[in-house]
Amino acid sequence: MSRTSLPAPETAPGHARVPVRPALAAGSGAEMPSLRLVRLAVHGAFYVLLAIAAGPALAGTAPVAVLPPAAVLAAVHGLGIVRSARRPGPWLAAVTALWLLLLALDHGFSYVAFPLFFLFLHAMPVRWAHPAVAAATAAVVAAQAGAPGGLTAAKVIGPVAGAVVAILTGYGYAALYRESRKRQQLIDDLLHTRDELAAAQREAGRLAERQRLAREIHDTLAQGLSSIVLLARAAETASPEAARARMREAGRTAADNLAEARRFVRALTPPALEEAPLPEALRRVTERTVPGAVFRLDGDPCALPMETEVALLRLTQEALANVARHAHAERTAVTIAFLDGQVTLDVYDDGIGFTPGDGPADGRRTFGLHGMRERIAALGGTLTVESAPGEGTVIAAAVPVGPGSRPRDAAEPDPAPLRRSATAAQSGGAGPAAGTKGAAA
Repeated sequence: MSRTSLPAPETAPGHARVPVRPALAAGSGAEMPSLRLVRLAVHGAFYVLLAIAAGPALAGTAPVAVLPPAAVLAAVHGLGIVRSARRPGPWLAAVTALWLLLLALDHGFSYVAFPLFFLFLHAMPVRWAHPAVAAATAAVVAAQAGAPGGLTAAKVIGPVAGAVVAILTGYGYAALYRESRKRQQLIDDLLHTRDELAAAQREAGRLAERQRLAREIHDTLAQGLSSIVLLARAAETASPEAARARMREAGRTAADNLAEARRFVRALTPPALEEAPLPEALRRVTERTVPGAVFRLDGDPCALPMETEVALLRLTQEALANVARHAHAERTAVTIAFLDGQVTLDVYDDGIGFTPGDGPADGRRTFGLHGMRERIAALGGTLTVESAPGEGTVIAAAVPVGPGSRPRDAAEPDPAPLRRSATAAQSGGAGPAAGTKGAAA
């Protein structure tokens, strides 16, 4: 309870509170400014009316005998404001008794009854509050009857009207209080929902980042380390000259992995795409990962969003790494085609193939194809895997290209050499590559 609030009303089992109680209840974060103003106005009105009633005595025109009980009443009422009380009955009884004493000494204290009506309505059960207001009204009428001029209709109507106004005002502000509480509840629910949504978004972002890093590590560092292991094993059984070539290749692979690791820290573009456009980067990856593989470029290359280029590069790296490790293929072909509204990428090999959906025989969990599908699906594209034991494998991806894509500028590398090198190298390889292009489309 705040220091400017009335004592908390006593709770009696089975006794409902009069609806005006919330208007004078302790201030809280949910309280409307108008309700707080009403509560302060009731306290202020009590002291103002008490001072007006005691004014004649202070001026010497009325008996000074009313001053001591008036001072005591002011102190007791102020004590109830400052100190909270779970059972305000004794405090309210003391305030009422002192007021009745003053009313008996001077009928001018009749005006103090109006703020007392709100005290009764706030601090007492309904079945007691209304009779208390009626009794206080009767006391005021009786005091006015003993005043000069006797009892008149105005002296009866005035106190009764004041009591009715007090009750109706209390009901009105009780409705405002209920509306305020309802509005505050809605605000609290919205804030709670907002916090839950923010937490869910943070969690979704954290999981998405974990998946992104898992794909990046699998498609770069893990594949590079696997290549280094294969090169090291090949060097063990090769001639000295071939072993040195294998070790040099392992060194280049390790350097590339180091660059990728540093890129993770800086969150920048993959080094292969920093050094060359996408077709050239794919050609280099093809030649380096599977020596003798054919690379083919169809259509006029256009600038793609960086996330699209990264996804196609990673897909090629993963697919070729699988060919190098598992396929035992004689021919491998990589084809990228820039078509109207989409770009397609096919990776074909004539190796041992596999049954799509079957995991490794040793029961290990794999991430390759799952990561490929996630990358392409995130771009709104599709990924198709066609394979069967002994019949080779085709991995075909198609990614939509937005209207913002544009042909490469004249300053950018001319892709014609790529086509010429692919044509020269594809003896026997163009057919499978073309077939995979059709599968992607």
